[in-house]
Amino acid sequence: MDLKDQLKNLFPEHTEEEAPSTTNNPSDIWMQDAPILCKYEKRKGKPITILEGYTGATEDFKKLAKEIKTKLSVGGSFKDDKIIIQGDFRDKIMLMLKEKGFHVKRVGG
Repeated sequence: MDLKDQLKNLFPEHTEEEAPSTTNNPSDIWMQDAPILCKYEKRKGKPITILEGYTGATEDFKKLAKEIKTKLSVGGSFKDDKIIIQGDFRDKIMLMLKEKGFHVKRVGG
């Protein structure tokens, strides 16, 4: 007797409910035709990576920024419709965005 059978014996009037999916599917974020620009700059002697050119909702871009920061374990911010990541992570970020289905264009260097 498995766990489900035991629960049915204890609670015969209970019906199973399907849990809503909370995973981030690629369809959760709006995809665009124009490429996202991935730039490299130095500010105060420190390297940063800047992503700009997303034309979807600001909330989607913020979700994307948070996901990038957590996967790379780096700091960053979201200002003026730009994602600013501390460090030079252009290659890793471009690979992550391409896996999600975005078109990415490398700008400068």
